[in-house]
Amino acid sequence: MKVLITGSNGFIAQNLIVRLKEQDNFEVLTFSRLVPKEQLPELVADIDAVIHLAGVNRPPSPEEFIAGNTGLTEYLCTALLASDRAIPVIFSSSTQATLDNDYGKSKLAAELALRSYAAQSGAAIYIYRLPNVFGKWCKPNYNSAVATFCHNISKGLPIQINDKNAALSLVYVDDVVDEFISVLTAIASQDDREVIQEFYSIPVQYQTTVGQLADQLAAFKESRNTLITEPAGTGLVRALYSTYVSYLLPDGFAYQVPKFGDPRGVFVEMLKTKDSGQFSYFTAHPGITRGGHYHHSKTEKFLVIKGKARFGFRHILTDETFALLTSGDLPTIVETIPGWSHDITNVGDDEMIVMLWANEIFDRDRPDTIASKVTQS
Repeated sequence: MKVLITGSNGFIAQNLIVRLKEQDNFEVLTFSRLVPKEQLPELVADIDAVIHLAGVNRPPSPEEFIAGNTGLTEYLCTALLASDRAIPVIFSSSTQATLDNDYGKSKLAAELALRSYAAQSGAAIYIYRLPNVFGKWCKPNYNSAVATFCHNISKGLPIQINDKNAALSLVYVDDVVDEFISVLTAIASQDDREVIQEFYSIPVQYQTTVGQLADQLAAFKESRNTLITEPAGTGLVRALYSTYVSYLLPDGFAYQVPKFGDPRGVFVEMLKTKDSGQFSYFTAHPGITRGGHYHHSKTEKFLVIKGKARFGFRHILTDETFALLTSGDLPTIVETIPGWSHDITNVGDDEMIVMLWANEIFDRDRPDTIASKVTQS
């Protein structure tokens, strides 16, 4: 399927082009402001679909809204009609098309031009009135508060907030790309996807405020100091975190965490969570025993990555004991049980390295760690 993407240097287009090129069933043609618009008739001569992303957001003069948004769309429609084929078009309009400003008016006029093209040609058109789109490669200080805040906060620069309660409607660029590829796939397979007369929307949209956005991004930055990660696995926080780290410069890709050492080995905390505990690792020299305590509520999971370990357990009421051997050659999770004293001994000839997850962040005021040897003397 041959797809023409206009505005190919924009951040939505860049994300889309990368995704399309990852697949074997799309051939991508591009058009940007670096290409004379007179080449459009040749570009659309044998394409199967257009994703029209080209436009201007902050031109030097308001008149350029009409030329960059309405005029280019009208020229594209003329070229499509001249091809004498009903070529479907996906158009990235804006929620501002309903507002009385120069940008919104130019986007509305572009929509009307596409509607006229559809009426004359019988082609399907898919108009998306997008709210604020964010994601990797979006240009800061241009048209996205998310991009500007990510850029500034990640680099320690100040941000300006006029109204922290101002509402923000956001869509993530990956979700936009998913939706556009879904439409292209339906077109390619000649699926009977319903062509509606009004507007399409990205299925996943997020609502927040400027203040909440700034606070969340600041929390991402601070997490490198506290080691407490945000719940970045789903939804808006996931998308924002992926976007935030994309603005880090290479010298910010890595950061150090505290290391505590003594004659037994070292202990390093890697990551803490607000509600799912923390991750650490420790080492032990041959013959060294660590632990020798029990917990009332805290639980832990140990994974020996390197070396050989003997885990010992003793029930603090019955004195029942239990021991098991593990090694880095056969990954095995060993879980500590409340009410059982436990320890771990390096029974190998080399340094032992062990990953550790605890179900709660260590609290020095309430450590829930009571010294109690496994082997009673």
